[in-house]
Amino acid sequence: MTHKTSLDIERALHALGEILAPEGIDIGVVVLGGAALNLLGIVERTTRDVDVLAISYSTADLKQLSLQAPEPLPEPLKSAILRVARDFGLPEDWVDTTMGAQWKTGLPPGLKRRLHWRRFGGLLVGLVDRYDLIFFKLYAAADSGGTSSVHYQDLIALRPTSKELEEASKWIRGQDPSAGFSTILDQVIEQAKKDVR
Repeated sequence: MTHKTSLDIERALHALGEILAPEGIDIGVVVLGGAALNLLGIVERTTRDVDVLAISYSTADLKQLSLQAPEPLPEPLKSAILRVARDFGLPEDWVDTTMGAQWKTGLPPGLKRRLHWRRFGGLLVGLVDRYDLIFFKLYAAADSGGTSSVHYQDLIALRPTSKELEEASKWIRGQDPSAGFSTILDQVIEQAKKDVR
């Protein structure tokens, strides 16, 4: 399995944008997870993919930007992703749209207006804000191994306040209201409050 550092992610996204630019294609993607954490300078660690939460087919006006679930990716983007995978020795699924399923249960309120946009040639990349990353990383930590997961380490790197953890937990409980999950979530929150002090 090939790993990419934050620098490699940036190079791969630039290469993607360079392929799209001459074709006059106007595509935007919203990125979260380890790739967003790296590009925002919050962490510096390896990640095997770029998690895409949403896509936009017209990026001329960021205020009027319309986002939608990323599946299916447009053919020109899929083709460019495969070309970059070949050129950089990356897995073909280095751009992962699995998180796009989050559209079915809802996104943190106001996520769209907090995105940080960066231009990579013909590709516009919206990085999920630190505030929203707290929501996703707390959810992922509670859902996969609790405080022993890489998601928990990312959560601590985000330095969430008690208020931010409580706001995130309200949204997360709406995603999974089960009693068992709620217990794990409470444990993760309490440990995070101690570890962030």
